[in-house]
Amino acid sequence: MRGQGRGFGRSGGWQQADLPPAEDAPAWFAGRLPTGWFTGAPEVQVDRDEILVVGTLPIQHASDASDADKAGHEAGLIARFREETRDARIRVAREGEHRYGRKVSWGAVAGGTRELFTTHSAPVMTRLRQPERQVLDTLVDAGVARSRSDALSWCVRLVGRNADDWLDQLRSAMSEVDRVRAAGPDAGASGDADGPPAGSDTE
Repeated sequence: MRGQGRGFGRSGGWQQADLPPAEDAPAWFAGRLPTGWFTGAPEVQVDRDEILVVGTLPIQHASDASDADKAGHEAGLIARFREETRDARIRVAREGEHRYGRKVSWGAVAGGTRELFTTHSAPVMTRLRQPERQVLDTLVDAGVARSRSDALSWCVRLVGRNADDWLDQLRSAMSEVDRVRAAGPDAGASGDADGPPAGSDTE
């Protein structure tokens, strides 16, 4: 039976049958977060371990601010947001974790400064954050590697400038395979459409 998310039902792919689907997570967080926290809907990234929510904070620099002043202003604004919203973020994270069965982590962007905090590190031979885990899971889903550990070893051997472009091409190819599979005939259908095959047990 094919489950939710990429990788289900594939030989060697990770299984998430015990995890709730999270396709609606971006919309849920956009609706759940208090008005005024961010300038728009937050960026929401999901994998099997973590939901990372990163929002852009409103900011306006003084017209004569230097680059150093701007960097300091942005860092201070993120620090203030982190402290002032701590209790509310804990409540939202608990709701999100209950709804989606994954850890909820946070980050903020102010001007040219981006900072992640309370992020979740999953043990995969070493501790990796979400972007690195997504690389490993893509390789496993595509059958390039048998496990995250195998995928990590494969990545070390394949260090190169074009790794990101290659992974994008691989994801696109996998999406096309999923589309073709979904459009194909039902392999489980058999017999006459008006009734069960001759000799079948109907009781």
